[in-house]
Amino acid sequence: MQVSKHHHHWRKLKSGCVSIVCFACALAVIAPLGLVLFHLVRLGAGSVDWHFFTALPKPVGEVGGGMANAIVGTLTLLGLAALLGVPVGVLGGIYLSEYGSRRFNWLVRFMADILNGTPSIVWGVVVYALLVIPMKGFSVYAGAVALGFMMIPLILRTTEEMLTLVPNSYREAAYALGIARWKIILHIVVKIASKGIVTGVLLALARVAGETAPLLFTAFGNRFWNHDLKEPIAALPLQIFTYAISPYEDWHRQAWAGALVLILMVLALNIGVRFLTRGKFSARG
Repeated sequence: MQVSKHHHHWRKLKSGCVSIVCFACALAVIAPLGLVLFHLVRLGAGSVDWHFFTALPKPVGEVGGGMANAIVGTLTLLGLAALLGVPVGVLGGIYLSEYGSRRFNWLVRFMADILNGTPSIVWGVVVYALLVIPMKGFSVYAGAVALGFMMIPLILRTTEEMLTLVPNSYREAAYALGIARWKIILHIVVKIASKGIVTGVLLALARVAGETAPLLFTAFGNRFWNHDLKEPIAALPLQIFTYAISPYEDWHRQAWAGALVLILMVLALNIGVRFLTRGKFSARG
């Protein structure tokens, strides 16, 4: 009896120690993000006001102005990039999971993994050669294509992994009922994996939202409102980059504010979609 109680206390001690170590590791992972948020709030919160969201940038040397055009430009680029990256990535992931040959699928996965690790500036240079030079100018289209290309491999691999996790018994049961294959994939497999697919899309959007290098070669930036998708457009990362390397203290202040707004936009996107999909997929998750 005493031996059993001794082992029980020893197991509780080991469990407590492991819990403390896991908590410390989780805290170590979260701490850098918390420090970044704290630093951005400390330096940028004081400059975020209504004028910041509604005004255009002031001419060089003048104090004040805002980033309204850059905020709208970022949303425009992300929306157009999603129109390209989400369908191609999701459909490609469905093909890899449900169709195709082993050798071809391996090749596509290998290429997608390589593209996931490709520096963003390379995407910018490639799109510069494919679109900017033939079109003889920077444009919204070029910026959106660069960001869309960056999204495709990440969405593709995430979608495939989520579909692979769906048990084959679901497919077999549907086949036994005589349901067409495309209906099984669309109405059963994809619906079950929807929450994971949405998470992958959000991850891809969050990744490209803060990219600056590819936009320098494609969208280029603009200090005014954009009225034509064939013309350059402003974006928060571009505006932050321009202001951060400037010699003006007021621009540095707005750069911190822009960085804070950018990270809050990504955070709000993640929280909003999580909230909207929570009730819809909770029964399946």
